[in-house]
Parts: sequence; C-alpha cells; structure tokens
Amino acid sequence: MMNNTRWRNKDVSTLLFALFLGQVVSLALAILGFTSSLLSNQGVHTPLTQSFFSYLTLAFVYIPILLSRCRKLMVPWYWYALAGFVDSVGNYLIIKAYQFSSITSVTLLACWTIPWVIILTWIFIGTRYSIGQFVGSAVCIGGLALVFLLDANESRSGGRNPILGDVLVLGGTIGFALSNVGEEFCVKKRDRVEYIAMLAVFGLIVTMSAISMFERENLQAIKWSPEIVSIFAAHAFSSFMFYTILPFVLKIGGSTLFNLSALTTNMWAVVIRLFFYHNKVAWLYFLSFAVVTIGLIIYSVTDKDSGTATDMEVGESNIHYQVLAAENDGRSEQRVLVT
Repeated sequence: MMNNTRWRNKDVSTLLFALFLGQVVSLALAILGFTSSLLSNQGVHTPLTQSFFSYLTLAFVYIPILLSRCRKLMVPWYWYALAGFVDSVGNYLIIKAYQFSSITSVTLLACWTIPWVIILTWIFIGTRYSIGQFVGSAVCIGGLALVFLLDANESRSGGRNPILGDVLVLGGTIGFALSNVGEEFCVKKRDRVEYIAMLAVFGLIVTMSAISMFERENLQAIKWSPEIVSIFAAHAFSSFMFYTILPFVLKIGGSTLFNLSALTTNMWAVVIRLFFYHNKVAWLYFLSFAVVTIGLIIYSVTDKDSGTATDMEVGESNIHYQVLAAENDGRSEQRVLVT
C-alpha cells in the first residue's frame, strides 16, 4: 500500500510538472505571436531576421555543449539540414502571415499542424490512429474552416489580406509538422541537445542566405530604437524557451498534454487582441475556438500512445542519453542507452 501511494504521488507530481512546462511553452508561443504582430504593426517586415536571432540564441547555448562531447553525430548531417530548412520555412511563413492577417486567425489556424502530423507519422513512422482520433481531427478542421469564413467576409479581421495570411499559415504548419515529427523521433530515440544544436546551425545558414537575397532592403529600412530592439529580444528569448522546453514536454507528458496545453495559446491571443490592440473580437472566433477545442480534446482522449505512455515519455525527470561503443561482429557501433 505504501509503495502504491508513493507511486501515485510520484505520478501526480510528474503530471503537475509536465502541466507547468506545457504552460511555459504555451506562453512562449503567445509571446512569439504577439511580438511578430507588434513588429508588423510598426512597419518592420523582417521574418527572416527574426528567425535568425532565434536560431542565434539557440546556437550560443547548444553548440558549445555539443562540441564539448567530442563525438560523432548520431543522425547524418543532411537530415539535420533538411530539418533546418523546413523549420526555417515554417517560421518564415508564419511570421509573414502577421503582415496580412490578425493574431487570432494566425494562432487558430496554426492548429492545422496536428492533422499534418497525423498524416506524416502515419506515412513515415507507421503510427496507427483510432476512429476517435480521426473524428477529433475532422471536428478540428471544421472549426478552422470557420476562420476562413470569417476572414472571407470581414475586411476588418486585423490584416490587409486575411485570406493570403491564412494560406501562409497553412503552408507554415506543414513545415512545423515536418520539424515536429523529426524532433519527436530525436527526443525519444536519439539526442535532444544534438537535434537543437544542429537545427540552430542549419537554421542560421538558411536564414543568413535568404536574408542576403530577399530581406536586405527591409532590414536596412528599419529605424532602430530601444523599443524595436526590445521586441526583437523578446521574440528571440521566447523562441529559445519554446525550442528548449518543448522536448521535455514531449518526453514527460506526451503529445496529448502538449496539444491540450497549446490550446491556451489561442486563449492568450484573444486576450492580447482584447486588451493590447483594443479591437473587438467577432463571435465567430469564439465559436471557432470552441469547436477546435472540442476536436483537440476528442483527438487527445482517444490517443492510444498517450494513454499508455512509454517509459521514455513519463519516466524519471533526470532521463538522459549516453552514446556507448559496443562491439558486434568485430565492428564498433553507436548505440543509445537510456538511464
């Protein structure tokens, strides 16, 4: 009985810790959206530069850690190059969308990442989903369709061209989905630090190359001020917190908890629009949010994997990865030991 009680207390404490981390990630996402929208409203249209500073903060922290290990990469570099490219493109499209649509539309439509993740994990990882999960995804897509309906009929939705903004967001969610699937694989089966460090390296390469070709004039046109610098810094710091904490949320709480926690990002977006922008929020937005919430809950509660989480997901909070050299048939192989 005592052991059972200890196990339950430990399980509850782990869940509460995961909930806390989920809210930190959600807050980071809300601040990212707010800072991107704020820069756009002030005439600063530099999505590539914003992403560059985000990757730069990650590189300052994680590259020295990776180099100090003095070991070979556990994943071929070209896969990280692909991950850096699609993540950079996803960030660019999402940030660019704030020039054309409202923060509420962008954050709601960003939920489209979930259906893409279902498709990608089904095709490339072989994950099988229940009927309830497909029902939840369909309800979620139905809720997102309401945002299109509102943006198509209201020119005051908070942007110059809301439909274009919606299309950019949907394109960005494909990049995020590809990046998230790769990150989930590396977090659970490879190495978290290596993934983030290499993502930062190739993210910097992609953004620096793109800035030199497409964003030099916009960057030179910025009238730098303490306020602009502060917004850039807040955006970079929030991005750093997101990329750093998300792997722990996936490992401890699983995908269900992350999806449920991310719902509060949309709530923060509505709060920001109400109290910072002093704009009225159409009732259809609240209906869309309610439908999306219902769809995500249906998807989450019928998630087989999250319902029976593996030890990798809900094990000790001090889980770490080590690379061991094991002799097998006279060859030295790289293996992962989880302790």
